[in-house]
Amino acid sequence: MFFVYIIYSSSKNIYYIGQTNNLEDRLSRHNSNRSKFTKGKGPWELVASFKTNTRSEAVKLESKLKNFKNPQLAISYLNKFA
Repeated sequence: MFFVYIIYSSSKNIYYIGQTNNLEDRLSRHNSNRSKFTKGKGPWELVASFKTNTRSEAVKLESKLKNFKNPQLAISYLNKFA
């Protein structure tokens, strides 16, 4: 089982879209500055997530969401399936 997720930092007003097989651990890593892109930009909060069966599905969905270029559209798209 894999997850595609969107997190938000209110301190920097930015979103991050990613995929993982352990959502709790990944969020913890973002908030403890152990992720290159999100380091020093937190705290991060989970905005939306979606469970997939395979990593391939998660990677495809992550790519699709990143192509929206607008986090609100990505969140709306993800929430349609939740």
